[in-house]
Amino acid sequence: MDEILFAGRSTDVCLRLPEPVDRSTLHRLVEAAQGRLVAAGLRPGGAAALRLPPSLAYVVNLLATWRAGAQAILLDHRLTDHEVDRALVRLTPQVVVAPIRSGGGALKVFVDVTEGVTRYADSPAVSGHAVIQLSSGSTGPSKVIGRTAADLVAEVRRYTRIDGVALPGERIILLPSMVHVLGLVGGLLYGLHAGVELVPPQRLSGDAVLAAIAADPTPATVLGVPFHIGLLASTRAAGPLPQLRRMTTGGELVPAAVARAFTDRYGVPLGNMYGMTEVGVIGTDLHGSHRPSIAPAPGIEVRESGGELWVSCPASPYVGLSDPTRWADGWLHTRDAGTVDPDTGLVTVRGRLDSQVSVGGMKVDLTEVETSVAELPGVAAAVVVWDDGITAYVQPDGPLSEETLDKLLAERLAGYKRPRVLRLLDQLPRTTTGKLVRSTDTLRSAATS
Repeated sequence: MDEILFAGRSTDVCLRLPEPVDRSTLHRLVEAAQGRLVAAGLRPGGAAALRLPPSLAYVVNLLATWRAGAQAILLDHRLTDHEVDRALVRLTPQVVVAPIRSGGGALKVFVDVTEGVTRYADSPAVSGHAVIQLSSGSTGPSKVIGRTAADLVAEVRRYTRIDGVALPGERIILLPSMVHVLGLVGGLLYGLHAGVELVPPQRLSGDAVLAAIAADPTPATVLGVPFHIGLLASTRAAGPLPQLRRMTTGGELVPAAVARAFTDRYGVPLGNMYGMTEVGVIGTDLHGSHRPSIAPAPGIEVRESGGELWVSCPASPYVGLSDPTRWADGWLHTRDAGTVDPDTGLVTVRGRLDSQVSVGGMKVDLTEVETSVAELPGVAAAVVVWDDGITAYVQPDGPLSEETLDKLLAERLAGYKRPRVLRLLDQLPRTTTGKLVRSTDTLRSAATS
């Protein structure tokens, strides 16, 4: 903790919420929280479950848990009580940290939280991992994933070797949740280690993000997911933004039309980052020069096997029962379809491996169909799945009818590739990380509700 995250001058600002929080203040808050956790029953080798929204309280209790020599179980505050109870029974933390009182509207990126600590169980952590996370669940039930302290340190140091990341003395405008891997490691841990100031905007709106960029003369990198690109692409800046260096996005594939809209509006690179909860960052293209391909991150090896991307991973990241075909012999099977260029080593992610279907004996890539639908005028977002036929769930951006959609697609896709069923939804379901949900059951339910 002290060597990797708290090194540096005590007066350096590490968080701006919007009041500045320097290293000395953060260190003092962490020590105080550590005392409260220990008094409630947290012991070295135990675990603390954090059910907190993005907040200073979340940051402080996370760091305090690690400083106490315990495992941090990260539970997204948007999970239901039922989901949280199931996780607690399975993971048996010694203490649970949850809000007693919180302030701020639904669109606040960071909220004011008064937290309480409750004793839960008197047993050691279920594994030796430093952090336990639940996968986003975009394609099915969440998996329980553990990462060791050594793995987190290695990834933080990996970030320092990636060309295009924010540098010491610069700022990261932080949009993704720190409960999940991009915001946690690429935002919080890297920022603390490298001396990069983390600046969550006041609200999750395009105007608030631009205001956060403009609030200080130092260079700024926006870190987000594809949803945030669309947010900014539809927002016009009131004046020049010389501080804006780039936006870096992780999560799902970014449609080419959305990428063009962003770069045309702001004139800065839209960087791409590919990663997974299990291993963190896998590859990047932060200058936007290889789109849609990415270069493997330093120390990461990617190979293609039968059309699937495999990533080097020394030990299984899964905790408890898991699919034995997901990891074997030092390789994580990503379930993503893709290719690795034998000459350049560049990796191209094609989408989910299960997106390949057969229609009348003809192979169809549902990712290609989804991209075609998403790029149509009047479409804000789309998910294409196989549900006894190709089915497209579409979130319109203004007036749109199924007949108009079908006509536009007939001009762009061969008949056997076109969706047999089109469903228009006011809002497509998303995971807590902002990814579009691809579960057919969830999509069907959303379409009928």
